[in-house]
Amino acid sequence: MIEINSERLLDSLYRLRDIGAVDRGVVRPAFSDADMHARHWLRQEFIEAGLRAEIDGVGNVLGISNNSGPAILLGSHLDTQPKGGWLDGALGVIYGLEVARTLSENCLTNHLAVDVVAFQDEESRFLGCLGSRSFVGILDEDTFTNSIDKDGIRLIDAIDQAGLSGARRSKLDPDRYLGFLEAHIEQGPHLEDEDMKIGVVTSIVGLGSREFVFRGQQNHAGTTMMQVRKDAATALFDLAHTLNNSFSNLATPSTVWTMGRVLVEPGAVSIIPGYAELGLQYRDPSNEILDLLDAEVDLVVKEVSKRVSAKISIKTVGDRIKPIELDFLLRKNLGLAAEQYAPNRWIDMPSGAYHDAAIISQLLPAAMLFIPSIGGISHDFSEDSHQDDIILGCNVLAEAVIKILSD
Repeated sequence: MIEINSERLLDSLYRLRDIGAVDRGVVRPAFSDADMHARHWLRQEFIEAGLRAEIDGVGNVLGISNNSGPAILLGSHLDTQPKGGWLDGALGVIYGLEVARTLSENCLTNHLAVDVVAFQDEESRFLGCLGSRSFVGILDEDTFTNSIDKDGIRLIDAIDQAGLSGARRSKLDPDRYLGFLEAHIEQGPHLEDEDMKIGVVTSIVGLGSREFVFRGQQNHAGTTMMQVRKDAATALFDLAHTLNNSFSNLATPSTVWTMGRVLVEPGAVSIIPGYAELGLQYRDPSNEILDLLDAEVDLVVKEVSKRVSAKISIKTVGDRIKPIELDFLLRKNLGLAAEQYAPNRWIDMPSGAYHDAAIISQLLPAAMLFIPSIGGISHDFSEDSHQDDIILGCNVLAEAVIKILSD
């Protein structure tokens, strides 16, 4: 069994963590100064590892082996949430770098072609999975041109500010690769709860999104009697409560839903709200369950509309994202490697989060490997994983790469 250089792996992760470090976490949104600093640093690391390296026109950082194919592509993303953890995305990128280094240093594996990529804006500052969408050629140009962040900054201006407006956009060459492997922290509690060390991801969940708008009549909170009110917030609360109950009756153990965005106007305790908004997102590995949830949303809106005075309108936010089944042969090799390094301590499992691997799978066989997240925490400064788990995961990935490229 091969052994990666664990000290070098951790040192690279810690150096990347320092770029944009805030408290225990990292603030490195796509195209921010910290993000571009990290991308230029990584490009130099790729070059020092013997890879041909570039930053393309949407910010992807690619390191290409000088060995001829068939090759494997490894990687993830460098950008973070506005207040993100230090391993989300970064782990998979540095795993790829370390696997490329380790295999190139061993006379038995230095002929193998390992390419590495760090995708841009997986976390949706401007456009979710921007880098991987561009890489596989499914980036809609109108969407690209019109994308703005929450502060009104245009994506095309951010690219220009980063000095990339004249750079070419790299395209995936499917003839070169046997597949794409993305390593990631689990971002959930299942591995830790089951005392497992490695998760081989079977599928990536699909998701649907809806936005509800409630229109009532703004009025005085003291002089307007309850029976004549048209309270937009009351309608919102009723809908949210009813959705929670009805979704619970349809849910499988893998079904999750979140109402994470609420707006109530004018937002004063002495004024009856005349306008409100509610954002809903739901996820499941089964397309059939997502269909049921879609239909249930419509039924709940009709039900609640009959008993509230505010008017409720509903719209779908973006296209429904279908669940993705990951490649069986790549998963098989990840499982064989996991059994070597962590016998009886690995499981097959779905991913409840969306990842660049789902985009790449549209053009190339793809698979994912998870390591445990301490406390199941992610998208937070307290996100972390144990050093031993980090090292083990990279060894498993390296061994899987050897198996895939040596078949």
